[in-house]
Amino acid sequence: MTTHHEEHLLDRAAMLAMRALLAVQPKLQFKPEARPDFDRLMEKTPSAEGVTYDVATIGGVAGWWCRPQHPVDDCAVVYFHGGAWVLGSAGAYRNFVGQIAARANVAIFIADYGLAPEHPFPAAVNEAASIYRGLAASGMSKLVIAGDSAGGGLALALLQSVTSAANDETVPKPLAAVVMSLWADLALTGESMETRAESDPILTRDALNQAAQLYLGNKDRHDPKASPLYGEVTGLPPVMFHVGEDEILLDDSRRFANRIEAAGGVAQLHIWEGMTHVFPSNVSLQAAKDALDEIGAFLRQQFNC
Repeated sequence: MTTHHEEHLLDRAAMLAMRALLAVQPKLQFKPEARPDFDRLMEKTPSAEGVTYDVATIGGVAGWWCRPQHPVDDCAVVYFHGGAWVLGSAGAYRNFVGQIAARANVAIFIADYGLAPEHPFPAAVNEAASIYRGLAASGMSKLVIAGDSAGGGLALALLQSVTSAANDETVPKPLAAVVMSLWADLALTGESMETRAESDPILTRDALNQAAQLYLGNKDRHDPKASPLYGEVTGLPPVMFHVGEDEILLDDSRRFANRIEAAGGVAQLHIWEGMTHVFPSNVSLQAAKDALDEIGAFLRQQFNC
C-alpha cells in the first residue's frame, strides 16, 4: 500500500530556505573526517519529553537505550543509524530516536556498529545479528528492527536473516520493521538516481558510490547482506517505509515495497512530497511530526499496546 503525502504550505517555505542554504555549500561527503560535523547535525534534533538515555552493551556491541517513562514490558526496537556506513553514532542519534520511543511507548536500543573503512563489510552485519540475539537472550520476546538510510539497509538485511533463522526456531521472528530514506541497493541501479538528481540537495550518486567503495571494497554490491533489495522477501513481517519524494534513493523504498507486496507480504510505503533525505529528523517540519506519529502508531499496533 502506497500513501502519497502532499507538502504542507509551511514546510514548503522551510524547505525552500533549506535548499537555498545547501545550494551554496559543498555536498555531503562520506569520509571519516566528516564524522564530527555529521554528529553535530544529528544532535540538533530536540529531545522528546520524558525520555531517558542510558549507555549499554548488547550482544557485545555498545549503544544507547532510549526509554520512555513507562515502556511496554518485554518489547524493544533495535535501531541502526544512517551515515552511509561511514558516518553517524548512537550518541548523536539519541534525540531523534527518542522522538520515536516517546510516540511508540517502547524502549529503543541504538547500535554503535563499526564504521567503514575501519570496519568493512560484513562487520556491521555480524554485529547486528549479535545485538538481535542478545536482546532475545535478555528476555525481549517482542522485537522490531528499524533504521534510516544505510542503517535502514542494515535493518532489512537483519530482518531477512532473522526471519529465515526464525523459521528454524533458532531466534524469535521479528514483529515488523520500520525504515526511513532506505539505502538498500549499493549497486545504485534505481531510476531515481537519475530522475531525482537535480531535486535532491543532499545526496549524490558519486558520494554514495564512494561510500559503498569504502564499505565493500571489491566485494559484490549485489550481495543481499549488503544490498537487501536482492535478498529473500517471502515471509517477511510487515515493513513500513518513509521516504522523501525528492530523494535519489526514492526507488530503493519503492522497489523493496513492491517486491514485498508481490510476494504476498505487507508493505506500507509513505512518500512525502517535497521532502529530502531522513526528513523526520527535522521535527520543526510538519511532515516530520506526521511521519513520526505514523511510525509511533505502527509500532504500537505491532506491539499490541
